[in-house]
Formats: sequence, C-alpha cells, structure tokens
Amino acid sequence: MKPISTIAPPPRPANPFSTSPSSKTSGAANVPTSGVDSFAKLLSNQVNNVNSMQNNADGMVHSLLTGGDVNEAEVLTAVQKADLAFRMLLQVRNKLMEAYREVQQIQI
Repeated sequence: MKPISTIAPPPRPANPFSTSPSSKTSGAANVPTSGVDSFAKLLSNQVNNVNSMQNNADGMVHSLLTGGDVNEAEVLTAVQKADLAFRMLLQVRNKLMEAYREVQQIQI
C-alpha cells in the first residue's frame, strides 16, 4: 500500500474585486489579505463613494438654488444617482443584518 502524499488545500480563486493582479500590498509584502479584510475594504470604499455622490449632489443643488451656473438636467441626474446608490447601499446593509441574525440563531 502506498502512503498518502502531502495533501494541500486547493489554490484560492482570483479576487474579482482586486484592481491589480497581485493582492499583496507594498507595505506588507509577505502577508496576503484575507477575505474579511478585502470585504471590509470593499464595503468601506462603497460607503465613501455613496457619501461623495451625495455631497456632490447636495453641492449641485445648492449651486442651482443660489443662482450658480449649473445645468438643471445634470443636477437632477446627480440627485437621482445619489438616491439610487443610497438605496442600494441600504439594501446591502439590510441583507447583511439579516444574514447576521441568521448566523446568531444557529445552535451549536
């Protein structure tokens, strides 16, 4: 009977959210990022993106109301984009909270 050779876990799939081919950062050359860290970073970036969209839309509305040189269609589009992004972020939060509650109710 042949002994079992070393068993290694399968290779990790490529991260679909990474912008570079390597998931390592320059500061931590030998420490790969975990899935939790990359998910937290992704979520944080999206929250910041939605916040900047809302601030941009607020600025455009303020400029429109104070007589600034802005196009009404662009203001409306920016407000609608910010609203849609916020609603999407809210639904993601709701799904995460629902999943957290389900995990809490798992009995060991």
